[in-house]
Amino acid sequence: MFQKKIGIMVALISLFVLFLIGVQPTIKSSKQNVWVIPVEKTVEKGLATFLARAFQEAEDNHAKHIILNINTPGGAVESALEIADTINHADIPVTAYVNKRALSAGAYIALQADDLYMAPGGKMGAAAIIDMNGNQADKKAESLWLAELEDAAAKNGRDPKYARAMADADVDAKEVGAPKGNLLTLNPEKASFAGYSEGTAASLDALLKSLHLKDADVHYAEASAAEKAAGWLTNPFVVPVLLTIACLGLVVELFTPGFGIPGAAGLTALLLFFYGHLVAGLAGYETILLFLAGLVLIIMEIFLPGGIIGLLGAAAVVTSLFMAAGSFTVMAISLLIAITVSIIAFILLTRVLGKRMKFFKKFILNDSTSTESGYISNENRTDLIGKTGVTFTALRPSGTVIIEDERLDVVSEGSFTAKDKKVKVVKVEGSRIVVREI
Repeated sequence: MFQKKIGIMVALISLFVLFLIGVQPTIKSSKQNVWVIPVEKTVEKGLATFLARAFQEAEDNHAKHIILNINTPGGAVESALEIADTINHADIPVTAYVNKRALSAGAYIALQADDLYMAPGGKMGAAAIIDMNGNQADKKAESLWLAELEDAAAKNGRDPKYARAMADADVDAKEVGAPKGNLLTLNPEKASFAGYSEGTAASLDALLKSLHLKDADVHYAEASAAEKAAGWLTNPFVVPVLLTIACLGLVVELFTPGFGIPGAAGLTALLLFFYGHLVAGLAGYETILLFLAGLVLIIMEIFLPGGIIGLLGAAAVVTSLFMAAGSFTVMAISLLIAITVSIIAFILLTRVLGKRMKFFKKFILNDSTSTESGYISNENRTDLIGKTGVTFTALRPSGTVIIEDERLDVVSEGSFTAKDKKVKVVKVEGSRIVVREI
């Protein structure tokens, strides 16, 4: 039964690998020559991967212009830097359209464009760098970020002072409403005054008219279903849930007969985790191969006990998870949550629900080899105490005696007793029968 379960798990894992290799987002082809690419929601690895694909798609179709339709509160600095590289390597003119908000990393992305327009009521700025806990980043990271902002502004002829003022409250930019002690956030009027905006456009159609592209064919780039799913599956709040389902499902499956819902749920959660990170560009096939190698080693440990193979397998699995993660901190927290929740849930299943609900009783071994059930580990021969017999072999100090035609293994009280000597049983302790020479 156990070997059959392992076989089913190996088969499902194989299907999982084939799915990851065979299912990839498709790229649509078009001859339209103006590309509108949305930069929306949080700036993260999935968005960077989508923009890289959209830019490549625009170049492959000989686009005349790219418009970044920006509405984002910001996000990860690493992803923003990756997006900046994509924009800077493009051979097509790029215009940023701040359609509502370009804050933090969004402001940095907007500054990479050749031209910048804002929608009425749009906001751009508030780009101070913070860590995962919402605290100000260390001086080293802050220095790099300030330099990046200044370079982004300067390369397109904008005054770098205002870019720095977006992230450094010590910069005095009172002429645009940000005196010392305040971070700069530009509206359309202030952006125009600072020379950061080429104008205000009430809509994309108005923007195309300002760019002399009103007669051009327009293609609106969209994230594929796979990319949208990847963005959700790599969310820092979703990852711990997937890992918890995977841990709990696979552990419960090992303690139940056959292959059922817990194992299927665990493998599905792992499939979704790696698929999302693969599509988002966070994981490569080498990561998946390392994970599978770890699973193989763990399975081998079941048949080749010793501990070392199992530890190597567990280390490979954990390493692959960290390699797939966009952030070491997020993955460490996710694993800690998954392990903690799995332990608590398993205790509840076995100790609480296992005693009250019929379904969960299958997780618990209730049978016991008690005397009341008819099981006897060692027969206690207290009835022999006081009886006499003859040594069948010499006792050194153990040997064999014959008592009432029954041959028994005994020990002497410590002294040597020769063969054919008369002895008496003086003590019985479980299976230990002690005799004394008469």
